[in-house]
Amino acid sequence: MMDGDQQDQTFKFHLAIDHTMQEEHFFYKEVIFTNALHSLETVNYAENEFVALEDDIFNVTYPKSGTNWLIEILNLIKYKGDAALSSKEPIYERSPWFETTQKDKVDTLTRPRIISSHLPIHVFAKSFFKSKAKIIYTMRNPKDIFISNFYFTKLLCALKNPESLQEHLENFLQGDVVYGSWFDHVKGWLTLKDDERFFFITYEELLQDLRSCVVRICKFLGQELDDEAIDSVVKHSTFKTMKENKMSNWSTMPSDVMDHTKGSFLRKGVAGDWKNHFTVAQNEYFDSVYQEKMKDFNVKLFWEK
Repeated sequence: MMDGDQQDQTFKFHLAIDHTMQEEHFFYKEVIFTNALHSLETVNYAENEFVALEDDIFNVTYPKSGTNWLIEILNLIKYKGDAALSSKEPIYERSPWFETTQKDKVDTLTRPRIISSHLPIHVFAKSFFKSKAKIIYTMRNPKDIFISNFYFTKLLCALKNPESLQEHLENFLQGDVVYGSWFDHVKGWLTLKDDERFFFITYEELLQDLRSCVVRICKFLGQELDDEAIDSVVKHSTFKTMKENKMSNWSTMPSDVMDHTKGSFLRKGVAGDWKNHFTVAQNEYFDSVYQEKMKDFNVKLFWEK
């Protein structure tokens, strides 16, 4: 159960949602944003006015790549495995998206601030590049992202529900979706792969060995956690635990914001679910576009092995 302040914050996050303009979007530097969650003001603020603090930790992803998983992990690391906050405060309040209508919440975070973002690198906070702040960038097989996103459009009232999987496939591969092209997003951010402030990991690695990933993240952040604390981080950030936690599974969202009759925010938490949805033709089409878009990209990604 949320208290009054939490309910106010929930509605504040979605204050911009107006069902008469659900399908309206705008472009900012050739990237699509939705009027329901963003405005020219909020995106411009994120790029040009936001001031990154030296100890900020940015949780950056392309949508549906494991954003909430990292929010849980990073906050548990921040509090040395203490899960008290995870059961008291909604996950989207613990690490708000600074390019959305939720941006004011960032100023209320205790330091080090853990700030989420889906922004591509060319729209990201300019102040970050002059700071010692750190970025953790999580990637995921784009086929699974596509499927997860397809179901998410049905769940979130602010997003246009595609008429078919094929229509959504065309939009996704062309980058005609909120936050733009997955290909551009990944290729842009991985130009920082050798920067000491930048750490990248994949959803698949987290699934394969969560504990070792937590240890790697702690090392990157300079956080020394004992074995008991690490075990607690792992225990409270498993898919099963998060799905059962109302402060982590988004089930407290009002029904006019998230239509819970259409599914759950935390759906499966697996890799390879795309195989249950793609036709042979769709898979071949996806592969052909992927190979063309990534042909000059010299980083071997986890799912390509």
